[in-house]
Amino acid sequence: MGNFTILLVLISIMALLNALADRFKLSSPIVLIIAGIAMGFIPFIPTIEIDPGVVFLLFLPPLLYDAAFNLHFKDFRENLNTISSMAFGLVFLTTVGIAVIAHYIIPGMSWPLAFVLGAILSSTDAVAALSITKGLGLSPLTITILEGESLLNDASALVAYRYATAAVTGAAFIWWKASFTFLILIGGGIVIGLVIAKILATVLRLIRNQILAVLSYTLLAPFITYLLAEELHCSAVIAVVALGLSISKLSEARFPEELKRQSASIWELLVFLLNGLIFVLIGLELPVVVKSISYDDLWKDAAYALLITVTALIIRMVRVFSKKEGLQRGFNHPNIKNSKQAISAFTLLGLQESLVISWSGMRGIVSLAVAIGLPKTLVHGQPFPMRGTIIYITTVVVLITIVGQGLLLPILMKKINAQQSCTKS
Repeated sequence: MGNFTILLVLISIMALLNALADRFKLSSPIVLIIAGIAMGFIPFIPTIEIDPGVVFLLFLPPLLYDAAFNLHFKDFRENLNTISSMAFGLVFLTTVGIAVIAHYIIPGMSWPLAFVLGAILSSTDAVAALSITKGLGLSPLTITILEGESLLNDASALVAYRYATAAVTGAAFIWWKASFTFLILIGGGIVIGLVIAKILATVLRLIRNQILAVLSYTLLAPFITYLLAEELHCSAVIAVVALGLSISKLSEARFPEELKRQSASIWELLVFLLNGLIFVLIGLELPVVVKSISYDDLWKDAAYALLITVTALIIRMVRVFSKKEGLQRGFNHPNIKNSKQAISAFTLLGLQESLVISWSGMRGIVSLAVAIGLPKTLVHGQPFPMRGTIIYITTVVVLITIVGQGLLLPILMKKINAQQSCTKS
């Protein structure tokens, strides 16, 4: 069975499962992952492995662009303080927390390897978080923070990953150099995204009456931006997000209604197909990884993955609730209240927002792709230590966060809403 045939079969299965999930009021990402796992264990199904290059080039640019395009820029800007603390500060805290746990509980896990695992699992996934929470009636503030965080945190996670893998090969870690690299990556990504957006805006004005040409350029722009940023060694993720935010503002001001409708329909279909394929591929990856692990290690490593998931969840909850308290103190502080740094009441986190944001830290396809993309050998030809273990633990953590947290999130929402109803009455 050729790759093209396999792709068509997966798309057909994914579309059918999505329809069934909607009909029976089930979470489609969870249904697709479980179906992927089941298909992966069928003997005559060909082995399908995730190609990290395909994930980063084919899936990330359009999905990041669409999420950024549909993000309300005003809300994003107002909550940038909270979003940046989650997307950058929380990522590094999670990296360290997971590294400490992994180093002390997993036999043979050196500090550099522990930090590699921590960096891989430090960032939440935009696709997973937004797909799981869709239709749950979340507040606009919660949606803005979850979307903003998951759009930006890949950049800091990839910086941590780069330096952790370098440490495995024996390279020294230099704080000032890492910080400088991080700033260059972020700043360069923003500049590239804004420049491409400016060029695209000029081109679109010249061909504004040719709707098909306009749609073609808007579809190509995320891929071009991503590739250019990669070529210039800047954050491709940040570049695509900056592009999406810029074109969103242009669309509101300049795009005719007919173009907006057609563009929305095309992007809705594209995102639907890519989202569905991602969750099926995540499910299909488990049987592939299981075959590379001995039976005795399967359950031990799965237990390690569960402990790591709990660790990441606790760190996230502590960070979210400390941010909630910090915003409240800043809002009530008399010296800040009447200054330019005054905190808006709309940005304050309530108990419901804090609980949902804490629980919605799903890991996804990016973590899997980064783990699978680990080099097989080191500089001098030695095998990369514990590579199979890291990939398996990452896969299990992704499944636990999407399926486990995803199944419990609606229950958490119902309890919160019921408690709020009782309080009001």
